[in-house]
Order: sequence, then C-alpha cells, then structure tokens
Amino acid sequence: MAIGDIIVGVDLGTSKVCTVIGEVNKFNQVEIISTTTAPCNGMKKSEIESIDEVAYALKKTITEAEELANIKIDSAYINLPGKYATIVQNSIVKEVKDKYSGVTSKDVMSCITEVKDISVPDDKILVDVITDKFILDTGKEVNDPIGAFCSNFTLKAQVILASKEYVKKLALVAKKAGINIDGMVPNVLAQRNFILDVNELNDNIMILDIGAGNTDIGVFEGSTFIYTNTIPLGGDNITSDIATVLDISGQEAEKLKKQYGLALKSFIDNDNDIIINTFKEEERTIKSSELIEIIEARVEEIFSLVSKDINAQNLKSKINNVILTGGGITNINKSDIAGKIILNIPVKISTSRLTSIIKPHFNAAYALTKYIAFRPFVRTSSNGIVQKSSKNVINQIVERVKEFFYS
Repeated sequence: MAIGDIIVGVDLGTSKVCTVIGEVNKFNQVEIISTTTAPCNGMKKSEIESIDEVAYALKKTITEAEELANIKIDSAYINLPGKYATIVQNSIVKEVKDKYSGVTSKDVMSCITEVKDISVPDDKILVDVITDKFILDTGKEVNDPIGAFCSNFTLKAQVILASKEYVKKLALVAKKAGINIDGMVPNVLAQRNFILDVNELNDNIMILDIGAGNTDIGVFEGSTFIYTNTIPLGGDNITSDIATVLDISGQEAEKLKKQYGLALKSFIDNDNDIIINTFKEEERTIKSSELIEIIEARVEEIFSLVSKDINAQNLKSKINNVILTGGGITNINKSDIAGKIILNIPVKISTSRLTSIIKPHFNAAYALTKYIAFRPFVRTSSNGIVQKSSKNVINQIVERVKEFFYS
C-alpha cells in the first residue's frame, strides 16, 4: 500500500451493484472518494442470470463514480460469493538464502510463489493467496519475517480458488461494462477486518452476511480462513413471504418488515392491529403477531440451514461466536437472539465503529477496498485508472495474482 493508491471495489449484490472508490491518504487510511449504486435484477441466488443486466448496472455505477471522482476507471476489484470459492490450506518451509543477512523480500516472494504452486482442478482458477502465518525456525510466530535472522521459516497460507464458469461470466460482465478485473476476494474475507472488533480478530468466529438474496458464511480460526459458502436465502425472501401470505404488494411488504421487524413472537409487547391493503384493493386488519410469525418462520429457516451446513462440515465445535452483518437481517430486531437459539452459539450483530460510519448499502464494497489496501507483501494496491488493457480477463486475473506480490 502506498499513499495515493486509488482502489475501486465493486459489490455485485442480488438487488443492486455498488461501487466505492477509495484513496490511501497520508494517515494510512482508506478515504472514500465516491460511492455509487444502481439497481440490478440480473443476479439470482448469487448466480449471474443476465450478463447484460449486470453489466448495465455495473457500467452505470462506474460511469457515475468517474464523474464524481473526476477520474477514468479501467479496472476494479470484485467480491466473490462464498459458494464459488474454495479454500486450500497449504504451508511451505523456506530455507533462507543467507541467514546472516536476515530474511529478505526475495525470500518471502519465493516462498509465496511456492505456496501457491498447487494442483488446481480443471473447473477452478486461482484468484488469491492469503499469507496467514510466518513461523521462524525458533517457533516464534511473526506477521512479517523480513529482517529476521533464521535458517528457515514456515509460511502457512490459504490459496483461494474460484469457479472457472463463474469467472467466465464475470469476465463477460466486465468486458461489456468496459472495465478489467484486478482480482476477486471472497465476500466474508473482505468483511472480516471491517465488521470485527479488535478483540474478535483472534477469536474463532463465524461471520454471517445476510443480504437481500443470500447469506454468505465465513468461518475463521483466529486469522485462518477455513470455510466459506452461500445459503440462497436472505431478506428479500422474508419480504416475499409477507407479500404472498398477506396478499399484498412487495413494496408494502417491505415497508411492514421495516416497521414491525421482529424475529421472535415471544418478544411482542403489544399485539397491535395493522391495517393492510390487499391486491384486491380491500382493506384488511391483521394482528402484528401474524406478521411477526411470517418473519420468524423464515429467519428460523435461514439459521437452520446455516446450522445444517456447518454441522455437515464438522465446524460447529470450532466456532466460539457468530457475528451478524448485512441489510437482510440486521434491521430485524432480536435476530441475534433467534440465531443463538437455533445455532446454540453466542450471536451478536456487528458493533464495529466502521459499520456505523459507512452507509449499509456500501459496506461490502468499502470492506473490499479496505482489504485490498492493507494486504501485506504487495507491491501496489492501486487499480488501473489511466491505462487500458486488451488482455483476456481470465488471463489478466491469473497474471495479477502472479504479479501482486513483491518481486
């Protein structure tokens, strides 16, 4: 990371595309230059169903961001849904070329090159390498081994693979939108440093990012990223349930969800009357408990599917705490208590100071820019702002991973 680096982060969501431009300032913070968003109906359950619709929305946010920031954007980083990411744990023991001179950047680069040299299945593509832990030959664990005097050191890393089919679709989206892809980062990995408090960063945590149409799962053992997946349910499913059961419009259902959002009937203080307008243009009176019952059923299903998923992966016993984030759930009161009951793990809504500063719509895109800005052992974080590239996008991603670290 260098002062002046400009980073463009894009969040392709179920209902919208958000773009954030951030610049690294002299205080080593990511300062937001512009934020833009556009509605998008081309994504369903994290799948790109309409390349044209997603590309149109992305192009719209990029064009508006360029006008606001007075720059030309040629490339961006894009978030990766958990269902398309595979985490491969790998470690390398590296002999130091000259132990009397200390570990050099070349030693580290060579080690990273070796740790990402794994067998990649034909249907996957390597998109990221996380340098998790460095352990010196004395057993001491360090964040940065450069300059340390030792005969060898061990790098423990996570190699991130992505679905090649999804990357191909994303490549077409980017091409139609007129930008290149600098890299893709699993959504929950980017969110980790954004939504966790300092005392949570070294804990065994599960992040649940519940958005409009999906719930992204991320499990961390301390700093080690061990699992990610996507459950194809989110806040829009709750809205749809309300609309269907009560025979009202989606717009009115969303309004009711926000106004009376409660995850558990047992916490109702007053079972008030609610007047609704049905599709038959008739007024109807229901009890608030009827509405809460609909919300509760879907919230319970979301947490139950998460529980089933982590149990299938034998991960539940490794998780000490669950952190909730995402606009699909955090505006529903007592959702953390509902989660705790179903998961049987302590659950809390993220209390990170940053989440209260950044508008919820832009959390994921900003988290992505912040993650990229503070990645260790990279030469530059900056996106292509002036020069254009005609390279094949998939080849560019591969080359970006190769060139991302010190040389």
